[in-house]
Amino acid sequence: MEPATPPKIHRVEVQWHAVTYKTVIVYGLLIAAIIAAGMFIAFPSLYMAVTRKISTAIESNDSENATGSQTQAKFVNLDGRVQVKKVNSVQWVEADYRTSLDKGDLVQTGADGYARVTFADGTSYTVKPGTLITVEENSTASNKPTSVAVRINTGEVDLSTPTWASPGSKAAVSVEDAKAELRPNSRAAVKSDKDTKESEIVVSNGSAQVQRGQDQIEVTQYQKVNIPPGGPFSKSDVLAPPELLEPINLTPIIVENPRTAAVHFEWKPVKDASSYSLRISTTSMFTKIVKEAPKVTGTGVDISGLDAGDYFWNVTAISAKKSSSDVSETNKFTLVAQGKTQDMLLEIQSTQLVGHAVEITGRTEPGAALIINGQPVPNIAKDGTFRHFTEPLLPGEHTIVVIGQNRRGGTNKQQVSVVVPK
Repeated sequence: MEPATPPKIHRVEVQWHAVTYKTVIVYGLLIAAIIAAGMFIAFPSLYMAVTRKISTAIESNDSENATGSQTQAKFVNLDGRVQVKKVNSVQWVEADYRTSLDKGDLVQTGADGYARVTFADGTSYTVKPGTLITVEENSTASNKPTSVAVRINTGEVDLSTPTWASPGSKAAVSVEDAKAELRPNSRAAVKSDKDTKESEIVVSNGSAQVQRGQDQIEVTQYQKVNIPPGGPFSKSDVLAPPELLEPINLTPIIVENPRTAAVHFEWKPVKDASSYSLRISTTSMFTKIVKEAPKVTGTGVDISGLDAGDYFWNVTAISAKKSSSDVSETNKFTLVAQGKTQDMLLEIQSTQLVGHAVEITGRTEPGAALIINGQPVPNIAKDGTFRHFTEPLLPGEHTIVVIGQNRRGGTNKQQVSVVVPK
């Protein structure tokens, strides 16, 4: 018997070459370049049309993205209950600092709610308690005139405008059937009564134009216009807000016992004012009033009973006819307990007039914080020496106050008198 013939084995040889991703990409680009060159040679007009369309689409998309990022209005201050209803929603949601506002959105504040909304062009609207507004305009594309506006359905809104980068920009507020358009660098307070349907606009800085139908009126600083339903405009002068003097803004007040210490508040007199109302709060939007002096007949008052901490204060002037001015600027001060065993080094070495400003040099402890006439001293050397220029001062005698605090909690206060010539 013959042995079986072994089966034939078919061999398949496979050979390959390792190709990197880089090589693939290079060859792909080379092929694409050859195809593009061929298209350009064979169909130059078609090639140019396609590339132009692609370029236009990319630029348009970039423009839309840039515009979208620049048309957002944001909340920069929130206190109490503030709700938002987006134009494409039926639900009210709690506002937060991530909430953006667009045309048609509603904002509502509760009885304790305050909200400050800033648009991309720098216009700011402060929505007061019990107010409902609608964002009417929000056109803030770059390199074009901007246009922003809100409508007060009910309540009160304060607004301020900056110096706009684009001429022809507008900021407005609507009430009932009237509209006020503010000029650059202007401030106004606007009210709309939901029961009487009567509105008023008070301009505290700059000017505004108020229009209803064919009627229009110009309102300038410290003027008020009343807008009754169906009746003509009426314009009148209002009291100017007081100018605050003491405590100087951002100044620490160092005392042994803050609770029993009397803090002196002072402001400049206002023409035709018969009394003043002082408010002190622990919040910048005055949602938590800790002390109030509602009827001060002079231009100053001492207040005690404050704990150590940060405080904000402002003043309103009141006439004999019980009409009120706009609220003054808000100043801040800090009440600090004197550290009896934590004294700090603070020396004023020299003062020198530079024009109407004063150059102050001195020495303190490394790492200490200094405030000179309400201005923080930003540059203190590692050895504690400092040099600071005050803001320009009016001719006359002035007292320069230097207040410091070290890392141990120790405090010190020095002052020096200077005379600025005419």
